[in-house]
Amino acid sequence: MRTATMRRQTAETNISTTLNIDGTGKSEIATGIGFFDHMLLLLTKHGFMDLQLIAQGDLQVDGHHTVEDTGIVLGQALTKALGDKNGIKRYGTAFVPMDEALAMVSLDISGRPFLVFDVAIPSERIGDFDSELTEEFLRALTVHAGLTLHVRLLSGKNSHHIVEAIFKALGRALDEAASIDERIVGVMSSKGML
Repeated sequence: MRTATMRRQTAETNISTTLNIDGTGKSEIATGIGFFDHMLLLLTKHGFMDLQLIAQGDLQVDGHHTVEDTGIVLGQALTKALGDKNGIKRYGTAFVPMDEALAMVSLDISGRPFLVFDVAIPSERIGDFDSELTEEFLRALTVHAGLTLHVRLLSGKNSHHIVEAIFKALGRALDEAASIDERIVGVMSSKGML
């Protein structure tokens, strides 16, 4: 089982998580931001990852630190759980529709962090969640998991549908990229390392 337990404590947040990337999609998530909890649940469900995550943050300020630091911790956990990356497919792409919204997520577990976020979210807030924090979460995850991540919105008007399609697509793309292919000897790179 490829698992990792991580903790991050700062003056702004206290976050602990256990991630199993070979799971079934079970999760226990509590960040204090209801919509964000729902998105993380969808990420793990569609990515067949098991996730336990408890986050306490300075929500009296806003959700920024909690969301960003959750991305940091999840990125670190993903890196640790993947270990030496031997045998992983490395690449994953998913197109996910959610009613009128259609999101594409394509990623490379490359060790070279880079985010392209080509998405306009119409509403400033979705419930108790600042919609601009979608990009902040993805940037923190990208940097700390060493991903090259492209996120594009192909259609969509409803902010909830747009963000939901992104998180589902991210889960599916991660599942594909982290899956083991028995034909791969070592890592999927002509350099011999990722």
